[in-house]
Amino acid sequence: MKHPAYFETDEKTSKRMSKVKLKRGDAEKRIAKLLWHKGYRYRLNYKGLPGSPDIAIQRYKIAVFIDGEFWHGKDWEKRKSRLKRNRDYWIEKIEENIARDSIVDKKLKAAGWIPIRFWSKEALNNAEECIRAIDEYVFENEIL
Repeated sequence: MKHPAYFETDEKTSKRMSKVKLKRGDAEKRIAKLLWHKGYRYRLNYKGLPGSPDIAIQRYKIAVFIDGEFWHGKDWEKRKSRLKRNRDYWIEKIEENIARDSIVDKKLKAAGWIPIRFWSKEALNNAEECIRAIDEYVFENEIL
């Protein structure tokens, strides 16, 4: 249940939150561009699949998600203790996101898709490694 107190904010927080992109962030663009140059063709934010993957490579049934560290709970047990403001709200929100990610992965697998998740900083700083991971799934499953 959401309470008005959850939405109280100060100017600094409001400014920071306004910069958050939900789609086509820098990490997504970087991975998509590298995939395109390698010859992969894909759909962005494909609504035809559970979770609307950031990148859906239909030919190989690979669903790629670029997850923000905060929103999707990277190192969650450690980070959770550091939350200061609107603590209850953020804990509930992020734990719902983590649970939803797990459900989406199960639905994709049941439909014959391979879900692959990268943290956004990983995608930005080690994009070539992310592409190698995708290549491995393609080659391992002999789908090229």
